[in-house]
Amino acid sequence: MRYMVVVEQGTNSFGAYVPDLPGCVAVGESKQEVLQLIQEAIEFHLEGLKDEGASVPQPHSCSEFVEVHA
Repeated sequence: MRYMVVVEQGTNSFGAYVPDLPGCVAVGESKQEVLQLIQEAIEFHLEGLKDEGASVPQPHSCSEFVEVHA
């Protein structure tokens, strides 16, 4: 499965979250690190859902860029 991940650059770190998996987040010192950590977080999150007998949410989020004149 492929889940959309939102990566945000902060002042001193990067954060990532998965809109289709509420509560699935990661923080790292670099974009590369946060992407590795969010992948691990997704796998852990899905394992937890399966262990609880819950269904695994299908990915449905997408992203687009919108051009604006500022």
